[in-house]
Amino acid sequence: MSSSEREFDLVLWGATGFTGRLVAEYLLSRRLEGSLRWALGGRDRLKLERVRGELGAGAAEIPLLTGDAADAASMSELADRARVVCSTVGPYALYGSELVRACAERGTHYCDLTGEVHWMQRMIDAHQDRAVASGARIVHTCGFDSIPSDLGVFALQQAMRERHQVSATRVRCRVAGFSGGASGGTIASMLNMLEEAEGDRDVRRAMANPYALNPKELRSGPDAESGLAPAWDDDFEQWTAPFVMAAINTRVVRRSNALLGHAYGQDFRYEEAMLMGAGPLGYAKAAAFAAGLAGGMGAASIGPLRGLIRRALPSPGEGPDAETRRAGYWDLRFVGEGPRAGQRVALRATGDRDPGYGSTSKMLGESALCLALDPLDSEPGFSTPAAALGTALIERLERYAGVHFEIEDD
Repeated sequence: MSSSEREFDLVLWGATGFTGRLVAEYLLSRRLEGSLRWALGGRDRLKLERVRGELGAGAAEIPLLTGDAADAASMSELADRARVVCSTVGPYALYGSELVRACAERGTHYCDLTGEVHWMQRMIDAHQDRAVASGARIVHTCGFDSIPSDLGVFALQQAMRERHQVSATRVRCRVAGFSGGASGGTIASMLNMLEEAEGDRDVRRAMANPYALNPKELRSGPDAESGLAPAWDDDFEQWTAPFVMAAINTRVVRRSNALLGHAYGQDFRYEEAMLMGAGPLGYAKAAAFAAGLAGGMGAASIGPLRGLIRRALPSPGEGPDAETRRAGYWDLRFVGEGPRAGQRVALRATGDRDPGYGSTSKMLGESALCLALDPLDSEPGFSTPAAALGTALIERLERYAGVHFEIEDD
């Protein structure tokens, strides 16, 4: 069955979870009746009915689909019914593999929120050829990790070529600020990744390789893994500290470059960090943050301590209240440099909700709509937001989702 003949344009899988509900609310708020055939999906029909009821009268006619994420036949049946499946069910290494396999085999487009590098590499290596053959676009990391980074670099490179007729060979991203509650799902995914790494050398190798998400034959390059020490940034005249999402975002940006035919250059380099301020106080903040991050990651790598961390931090399905989400924001700054002096472009990317939930749910929703409704000409297979959706998604995010990419005077 071709994708145009499917029963649904879009199935939201995991609609009963915290993030899934937010994506459902967002899709409903877009008022796409008549132009989008969509359904809510999950394991438990009673929970799905409860969520649909809580969404209000406008959701009364939305169909409900049930399935078992661990059952291959169940996930294949789900994939056969939809042009696009949008999944919020993580940790994906535990609950996402059969669905990705089914979508790759059945020619069903797919997007999710994963930041699990080892699992993405595993899925790419196992199913890339099937996805290409079936015509499926599989697009991971469609939330705060890693749409702002990936599309920020994509937009900056477009401006660099327009202004200087060359690509930026080096881009730096700096987190200028953000506000919002912690994501229980993200924490669970990170802890599961560390747990797998403890007993699996391949997982440790994937986590250590800056090019882990590149196509198999392109998993090396000029970038090294980011360090954990404070560093001075001459462009921003501030001290920087490590950014916890950099380990995901940088790999996604490098994969985009590879999938776009090295449009950013064979020697392209990219890194991320957080701005912490100038002077002795800025250094002290950067040093304290770096030490805390290193200590936290070290503790989470030890099995007994991981259990304590799980109990102390938010669980999957938990998240900040509506007021916290509305009051949140994120602000990223990018500087790109060309091969010669004076070839520079600066870009600012911002979002009007908290990064982990409010903004992420809108970014994921628009990614799914982009896959379902827009006439994309990108190649099938395992892709990235920039390589698969590019300008079409930027336009959607700026028009509907409170996300903006603005070229600034350097």
